[in-house]
Amino acid sequence: MTLAELKTLIQSYVENDETTFVATLDDMILNVEERIFELIQFDFFRKNVTGNLTTGNTYLTAPSDFLLSFSLAIVDSSNDYHYLDKKHPSFMSEYSNDAVATSERGRPLYYGDFDKELSTGTDNGSTLIVSPVPDVDYNVELHYLYKPTSLTSQTTGTWISKNARNALLYGSLIEASTFMKGEPEMQVLYESRFGQEIQRLKNMAEARGRKDEYRYDSVRTNVT
Repeated sequence: MTLAELKTLIQSYVENDETTFVATLDDMILNVEERIFELIQFDFFRKNVTGNLTTGNTYLTAPSDFLLSFSLAIVDSSNDYHYLDKKHPSFMSEYSNDAVATSERGRPLYYGDFDKELSTGTDNGSTLIVSPVPDVDYNVELHYLYKPTSLTSQTTGTWISKNARNALLYGSLIEASTFMKGEPEMQVLYESRFGQEIQRLKNMAEARGRKDEYRYDSVRTNVT
């Protein structure tokens, strides 16, 4: 399904071709794509990237296609992996120590999202925070779920538009109905259909089988 085909379907379902509504369709589709990828963790949309934590710096900028993390590990000189425990931002805020006080620094044990929900930049603005503050430079490896190219950019079709056509459609109809302040019963119907498609996709993802949780995809690029 192409972008044009999806937009035509959405407008046909809700019977709306008003200019303002049509202008928001790309944003609606982007929201649905992100929702799908957060609900279903497809193995083939995972990456490993390597980077560095620097002395006294508690932050690590995530890749531009970052959606959510599976693990963050410090890789020592013997190539041994020391996995950090992922914690809620509130824990990280309370636990994080003073980056200036060198006596409080050490090898990081925990990590969490820092500003993912607040970010608005084209690079997703995602940042990870670690604690304790690094006492020396550390090599790290981040294993994460990445966000594939959107149908709004790759307009001729994407994996989602080809393999999750109905999920993309019904998710978009939820967005459209919300925008239009549509009838509650239609919203419920679209949510139900969307949920059914999400469950189908989850079953498909599980059927593919899960491989190594931390080292599935060996695609590596630098991240700082």
